[in-house]
Amino acid sequence: MTIEARFDFLPSLSAGRGIGLAAALALAGCATAPAVSPQSATAAAPTVPPAMQWLYGSGESAASSLQAYSAFRDHVLAAARARPAQSVVLAPGSTLEAPRFLACGDKPLAVILDVDETAIQNLGYEYDEAYRARSYDEGIWNRWEQTGANAVAPVPGAVDALSAVREAGVTVIFNSNRLTANAAQTQAALEAAGLGPARPGETLWLKGDIAPGSAKDPRRAAVATRFCVIAMAGDQLGDFSDLFNAEDLAVPRRRQAAASTPFAEMWGNGWFMLSNPVYGPSLQGDFDDVFPVDRRWSDQGGN
Repeated sequence: MTIEARFDFLPSLSAGRGIGLAAALALAGCATAPAVSPQSATAAAPTVPPAMQWLYGSGESAASSLQAYSAFRDHVLAAARARPAQSVVLAPGSTLEAPRFLACGDKPLAVILDVDETAIQNLGYEYDEAYRARSYDEGIWNRWEQTGANAVAPVPGAVDALSAVREAGVTVIFNSNRLTANAAQTQAALEAAGLGPARPGETLWLKGDIAPGSAKDPRRAAVATRFCVIAMAGDQLGDFSDLFNAEDLAVPRRRQAAASTPFAEMWGNGWFMLSNPVYGPSLQGDFDDVFPVDRRWSDQGGN
C-alpha cells in the first residue's frame, strides 16, 4: 500500500493497514499461506487473523461498540438540550499544543461520524482479504466500494443511536475517505445498513469533495460553517483532527497528545472512539516506541 489508499494517511502512517494485517496473519499462523479462491477451495480456509476475530466476531467487540454508542447518544441528547457555546470541531490554526474550538452561535445542531469501522463494518471485504491471506489492495478496495453494499453490517449500537439523535432534531453527517466517484454506492451501503439517510454533498462528505487529498479537516470545517457540531465518532485519531496524522509526529508523542490535556477531556465528552485493531495508523511503532525503557521486564528464571 502506498499512503493507505482507503483512508490515504500521511506518509509516516502509510504502513498502517499492511503492517496490521501482516502481524495478524503471522499470529494466526498463516502469513505465508498461498492465495486461495473462495469458490474453488477444497482445503480448509486459512485461520482468521486474531484482530479480525476480535473486531468482527467477538462479543467483547460488540459490547465495546454498544458502550461507545450508548455514551455517544446520551452525550448528544444532553448537549442538544443544553445548546453548547462551542463546537467539538477544532478551529483552523489550532495545534496540538494550543487547540481552539469553533463557536456555535445559533447554528443548527449536527454530529459527524466516520464511515468504515465506525458506522459500518466491511465484512465482505475483510472476509475476502482474510481468506486469500493478502494485504490491502487499492484496486480491490475500489471494486468493494462499487459492489459491496449488500455485504456490510452496521457497527453494533449505531442504528439505535443515530435514530435517537435524529429524533432529537440533530443532523447526522458522515465524513469518509471513500472516493467521491463512488458516492452513490457508499450512500447505498449506509442506507442498506439502516444508517441513512445519507446524501452526497449534504450529509455524506467524501475524499475530494472539498479539497484534494485525504485530509478531513477541510470537510469538518465546511460542515462547521453551517452547523454546531456537538459530537464526533471515529475509529482513528484522524477522524477528529488531522493534527494527529502529522508526518513528523512520533508514535509516543501521538499517544501522549491523545491522552493528555486538553484532548484527554474530549474522549466521551464530544469525541467518541470506536475500537479498530485491524488496520490504520494505530498499528505502528517499534519496541522503543511501544515499550518504555523503564517499564521493561525479562524473565530470569528460565533458560
